[in-house]
Amino acid sequence: MSYGASVTDAYRQAGIYAGEILKGAKPADLPIVLPTKYEFVINLTTAKALGLAIPNSMQLLADEVIE
Repeated sequence: MSYGASVTDAYRQAGIYAGEILKGAKPADLPIVLPTKYEFVINLTTAKALGLAIPNSMQLLADEVIE
C-alpha cells in the first residue's frame, strides 16, 4: 500500500513551471507548490506474496488496486 502525491499531478505542475521559465521567469522567483492531489494504491499481488489479507472495505477506498 502507498499513500502519496499523484504522479500525474506532479508532471502537470512541472509542465506549468517549465512554461513559466520559457516565458522568462527566473526559477528562483517561482513559488514552491505543495501537492494537492493524493492517491491511495494497493498492490494485491505483493500482499498475497507476503501472506497478507487486505479487507474488501479497504480495497474500495483505494484509488487504484493492482492485481
